[in-house]
Amino acid sequence: MQPAHHAFFNQFLGDFEKVPERAGALLAAHWTQSEFMNGGLGQFFSNPTGVLAPEAVVAFIALGMPETAAILSEAMLFFGVPYPRDRETRQQVVERFYEEQGEDGNPIGEQEELFGERIEEENGGFWEAADRYAANGEH
Repeated sequence: MQPAHHAFFNQFLGDFEKVPERAGALLAAHWTQSEFMNGGLGQFFSNPTGVLAPEAVVAFIALGMPETAAILSEAMLFFGVPYPRDRETRQQVVERFYEEQGEDGNPIGEQEELFGERIEEENGGFWEAADRYAANGEH
């Protein structure tokens, strides 16, 4: 990772840690579902937003969506342990997959399909769960 990008992500994560817990959970979960709805988990992980994947897992649990959290966590395993916060590393993992497996594969296709189902249905769906959590901190 380039030093400027590394510094940016470290600063972002440091600032994110200062956000109140409920607001941070809502931000991480909303960011994840927005990227997913716009272009799938592949888009989420390939964009800078993927930096918050670990926080999104915790956030979905807080919203009463543990199945959604588990699916996201499983998809994160594709990138290795520990999960790489920097975008460049995540992109290299994807590129290596396509070089080895060909362009027709989808390394997280199963998780993507399941995530789409759960984000819409679990605990009333994302919007209902997020509204309840925002209103009273409960799922």
